[in-house]
Amino acid sequence: MTSARYWAIVPAAGSGQRFGAELTKQFQSIAGRTVADHTLNRLLSIPALTKIIVPCEIANGGWQQVVALQDPRVQRVAGGEQRVHSVLLGLRALSDIADDQDWVLVHDMARPCITAGDIKKLMTQLVDHAVGGILATPVSDTLKQVTANSAIQGTLDRSHYWAAQTPQMFRYGLLLKAFETMLAAQQVPTDEASAIEYLGEQPAVVAGRRDNIKITHREDMIIAEAIMAYQESEQCV
Repeated sequence: MTSARYWAIVPAAGSGQRFGAELTKQFQSIAGRTVADHTLNRLLSIPALTKIIVPCEIANGGWQQVVALQDPRVQRVAGGEQRVHSVLLGLRALSDIADDQDWVLVHDMARPCITAGDIKKLMTQLVDHAVGGILATPVSDTLKQVTANSAIQGTLDRSHYWAAQTPQMFRYGLLLKAFETMLAAQQVPTDEASAIEYLGEQPAVVAGRRDNIKITHREDMIIAEAIMAYQESEQCV
């Protein structure tokens, strides 16, 4: 058994430009609740999570709609210019209370369809791992390598590729070092795993559900609502 504690960071300071709406996507409504509420409530359903840090624009009035903020385990902190900066600020907010060997789960606020089952699966399979890993799904579509002028250059062997999801879960001390090292070298990680890889470590992959979609475009809201309705009938949340 491990004595490591579990923390979560849910960056939410982005403007969501690709979403194309005045109201940022975390404050959009799905089935009468904000996307942020859905996401945070899914994380709050995991008793092992000691605290959930939300790096964000605290002054944004949209947060007044997010009921999940009333839970004492949820704490907002000031976010950064980019996602990487927000995650780093979240990690630093834990510096006085988290140990190096504790686990940190970083999750996208725009993934409200994450199930408790997948979160528990990630935690269980990696409980004794030295580094950590991510939820991901094998790529099922044919992958084309395309040139700058949109010409197909070749077809890739999809058996070697997985689509990364969140949460991504890593040891606190290692993840903090990875982010600080990359940023000091003026490199920007695309996700937590890429920062860990930068240190020469090999994160593990845990197979997740395909319905853990990320809301990026407005039509994704319709898909997310349909997924949630199905999940509720399946009782897997």
